Amino acid sequence: MVKWSGHALSQLRHIHNYIALDSPLYAKRVSDALVRTTLNLDELPRIGRIVPELNDETVRELPLYSYRLLYEIKPEHIEVLAVIHKRKDLHPEEITKTLDSTPP
Repeated sequence: MVKWSGHALSQLRHIHNYIALDSPLYAKRVSDALVRTTLNLDELPRIGRIVPELNDETVRELPLYSYRLLYEIKPEHIEVLAVIHKRKDLHPEEITKTLDSTPP
């Protein structure tokens, strides 16, 4: 099962709302595509690459448009941790904070 963390859902809403300022149609398409990208993670959890800033086998990412979908492979499910713009510098401590703040 794929679950989205509250943090990742909040980021998805923010991305949708930002894009919708210019194009509500494109905002819906991007949001839907981001969600659809995660649907097959149950069957292929290791399809994404390891997040280079963290170098943890269980935390991976999938690129889509200008975004990085970060997710964690947990024993009982896959958890989408964050949706981050590719231009944003990612620091390991930011990722760790996201992991630490994710509810069980």
